[in-house]
Amino acid sequence: MSESSLHKRKSDHIDLAFLSQVAENDSRFIYEPVLSGLDRGLFKSEISFGSKVLNAPIWISSMTGGAHKALLINTNLAKAAKYFKLGMGLGSCRSILDPNNDCSDFKLREIIGEQPLFGNLGIAQLNDLMLAQDSNSVITMLNKIEADGLIIHINPLQEWFQPEGDSYQNSPLEVIKWVLSWAEFPVIVKEVGQGMGPKSISALLQLPLLALDFGALGGTNFSFLENQRREDLRKDEWKEAVKIGHTSYEMVQWVNEVYQNPNIQVRTQNIIVSGGVKSFLDGFYFTQQLEIPSIYAQASQMLKYALQGEKELFNYIDSQLQGLNMAHQFLSIKK
Repeated sequence: MSESSLHKRKSDHIDLAFLSQVAENDSRFIYEPVLSGLDRGLFKSEISFGSKVLNAPIWISSMTGGAHKALLINTNLAKAAKYFKLGMGLGSCRSILDPNNDCSDFKLREIIGEQPLFGNLGIAQLNDLMLAQDSNSVITMLNKIEADGLIIHINPLQEWFQPEGDSYQNSPLEVIKWVLSWAEFPVIVKEVGQGMGPKSISALLQLPLLALDFGALGGTNFSFLENQRREDLRKDEWKEAVKIGHTSYEMVQWVNEVYQNPNIQVRTQNIIVSGGVKSFLDGFYFTQQLEIPSIYAQASQMLKYALQGEKELFNYIDSQLQGLNMAHQFLSIKK
């Protein structure tokens, strides 16, 4: 460090010292500063995810498709997934079920390379396909976008609050089991913002899923979003109900309780922690706490930087991977 740089740094310290008094600590962690060297590089650790490999425990969550700017967003996200060797889920692929849809904003295989790419359908659409005994439409959809597998998103509260929301007669569990009965591709099940309780978690973990994605309360609340679109008295009368749901903190505990139960056979391979993951520290905390292999996702942050541009998105992911490297060197979690 040059003399001038050192002088500026010390001057900055004086100017910022009075603004840097941190009264509270993050009580989730134990900090051990003397047991490790200091590597300022990016975190890298090969993680098996089905037949594919990730270089870090980060998943790019399902976000958008078939909407304005979707091609730009998905292209930037796919480029990042390839560069950093991460996995990616697409937004709702419902429109691709239409054979006349060219699905241009979903054709990302050439961009993402060999990294995991998953299509996405809602439980209402799959319920209709189950009633018609039509598995071919799902297979055709996945083939059109060269996806590795399917994400099934379950969102009954979102549908309830949505003015034009769908209804379905079978339980999501029945529909998921139907898909698994014929699917020759990996399946992920995801809630979309309310999370789920212990009985739902237990039922799903006993299925041969590639992953259960929390979609917990604390991220984007699609029930709130849909209720805000209403123009009748229900908008006010139902507003308290959009707070219903479960956080990632709760769901991690319930997953571990199922995993520790000797009377339950856990067949799900991975957990994707999403919903309320604001930073690499949250991601590190949840994945270290879980007793089943896990990765984490940050939908809103990824979307924010993907909209700004490729450079901004890459810089953001780079910052997360550097943060993870710091966490793995110096932190452990309090259990």
